[in-house]
Amino acid sequence: MSSPLRISLAKANLATAERLAALGRQTFLDTFGDEAPAADMAAFLDQTYGPDIQLGELRDPHHTFLLAEMQGQAVGYAKVWRDSPLGLEADENPAGRLELKQLYVAQDWIGTGLGGSLMRRVLELAQAESCRCLVLGVWEHNARAKAFYERFGFRQIGQHPFRIGTDVSTDLILRKGLAGRA
Repeated sequence: MSSPLRISLAKANLATAERLAALGRQTFLDTFGDEAPAADMAAFLDQTYGPDIQLGELRDPHHTFLLAEMQGQAVGYAKVWRDSPLGLEADENPAGRLELKQLYVAQDWIGTGLGGSLMRRVLELAQAESCRCLVLGVWEHNARAKAFYERFGFRQIGQHPFRIGTDVSTDLILRKGLAGRA
């Protein structure tokens, strides 16, 4: 018997964009809602999550979304960006790098293994595209996320600022080299 959980490449249409925008907004707010002033958070959410924004990302060939659904309900997603310069010097070539921009799971699904399933699918995608490494940024105080990424073999290579309005925090830059690649 197959699992009712489905993880697939997200389709570039308005219905999918609406679902991703709603899920992205909610999961970001659930995770970081208390970490910035309310007005700054509201402005950030409006600038980052909206059907038009996600539709543009879905149509951008440098972005790919994996959407996790349970019985038709969106319960998690991952967004990756090809040829990411994250963690590189200005003169370094980002070709062959994939950045995990977002990996979020609905609050009711945290601890179920869904995050790990999404990460394994991201790694499969990176391998299929012959990427040499996967990079990501994670908030320095998000212990659960840092431990999750460490279990998948990511190691810190740097840090950079992450801004939500007037609030500036530090994201750690993590990298995982992929087998047979530099």
